[in-house]
Amino acid sequence: MIQKKIKKIIFQYAPPDVEFSINYPPQREYGDYSIFFPFNIAKDIKSKIDKNLPSFINKVELVSPGFLNFYIKEDFLQKQIKGILEKKENFGRLNLGKRKKISIEFISANPTGPLHIGNGRGAFFGDSLANLLEYVGFDVTREYYINNSKVSCQIKELGKTALGKGTSYETQRLKEIIKRINPKLKKIKTENEAGFILAKEIQKENQKFIEKELKIKFDIWFEEENLFKENKIQKMVSFLGKKNLTYQKDGAIWLKTSKFGDFKDEVLIRSDGSPSYFLSDITYHNDKIKRGFKKIIDIWGADHQGHIKRMEAAMKILNFKGEFNIFIAQMVSLAGGEKLSKRKGNLILLEDLIKEVGIDVARYFYLSKSLSTQMEFDLNLAKKQSEKNPVYYIQYAYARIHSILAKSKIKKIEYKNINYKLLTHNSELNLIRELVKFPEIIDDVARDYQLQRLCEYGKKLAEVFNQFYRDCRVLQLNSNKLQVKDKKLTEARLALVLSTKIVFENCMRILGISLPKKM
Repeated sequence: MIQKKIKKIIFQYAPPDVEFSINYPPQREYGDYSIFFPFNIAKDIKSKIDKNLPSFINKVELVSPGFLNFYIKEDFLQKQIKGILEKKENFGRLNLGKRKKISIEFISANPTGPLHIGNGRGAFFGDSLANLLEYVGFDVTREYYINNSKVSCQIKELGKTALGKGTSYETQRLKEIIKRINPKLKKIKTENEAGFILAKEIQKENQKFIEKELKIKFDIWFEEENLFKENKIQKMVSFLGKKNLTYQKDGAIWLKTSKFGDFKDEVLIRSDGSPSYFLSDITYHNDKIKRGFKKIIDIWGADHQGHIKRMEAAMKILNFKGEFNIFIAQMVSLAGGEKLSKRKGNLILLEDLIKEVGIDVARYFYLSKSLSTQMEFDLNLAKKQSEKNPVYYIQYAYARIHSILAKSKIKKIEYKNINYKLLTHNSELNLIRELVKFPEIIDDVARDYQLQRLCEYGKKLAEVFNQFYRDCRVLQLNSNKLQVKDKKLTEARLALVLSTKIVFENCMRILGISLPKKM
């Protein structure tokens, strides 16, 4: 990676206590890479670099108030195409993880009804994050936690509805499920058991939708009820008591979470004897720790913001030595007053959105916004089949690439024999500059999880490729037959086109977005 080469140079010449970041300048005239320092420090670094200019750098310019702009040599850029063609699907793949075990838990919607558009945010983020972390060398387990404990309040309320004693969570679909399993329910007398059976049917439908329509495959579907069946809940209460971390107050059992960073102590067992959801969460995360995960990531909905501190306190109590991250997926609404069917009050179902815009568009639009910001889903834009729709724009660029390669009728490019120095047009060089950014962006996103940058990159790559396509004719066709006037240049440009295809595929594979060969 060029970024790493520049970073190594800066570490050699910059004062050790000065922090810096390498950026891509907004305009080409400011170089390929740029770093800001206080002016005197920047001046000193530049003078040291100029004395021993690295072979891949053409020049370094100092621009007030302290920008060091790096210009990469054309011949060095040209050589990068060979590396892309050699590595193929491994271009951009890093070994940051070194097979370290990571658990990523996401979606985990309550089994009381279908998924809504808010669930979509965590669903696509979690799946794409898992793809990315696998790509950079981690051993990732995708996990879905099913809140189906028979003793929980929501399961009991669902049971009341199943037995005709209440209307909680009632929708037309729920009525249909109840009717379907009515023979089973007739044999059930307790609300908790009825709720558990009904939740199981709802979860079956959710799981089918997640796997078939969302195309997300979980490694583990973890049932909360098993924590009770296997006596793990009771063992956790005993464990915490022996550590002198619990006490009784107002008939309830409390955990001393305030000693570990929480704002207050939390209830483990309510005054009526029922376990809190927090107790299940502690026990579940202890199970993850015992399974050997060195990094645990939870992706929760916006309504779980208040649970972060207490869960972080719980991980300290459990003496987890690994890395623990909680991400909150902020609220989602539809922009422009657009409407989809609402089958449950004000709840808009994710399946209706997918039917309206398609899975690829849905994934991209969700992933294109930072998880920490509230999001308006632009339904009008999502349905457009034009360059204004970034997904259509990317997929059309890829289809164009496929068309060029198909018309060339070249089965295999002998990249070792190609004269890459023929790629001298500004649009050719700009496309190469964009391609070599891919591993750098992967490296950055693998460290800060800002997946929207991959969406931005895909759109930018399509833009730069389309400019290259307009400016540089790859194939000379006469009556649909290939006319090669300059075979060497044609081969070089085809190699560049194939390299772009590889990078598009690698990027979109991480995002989980398909690339059709024809549009």
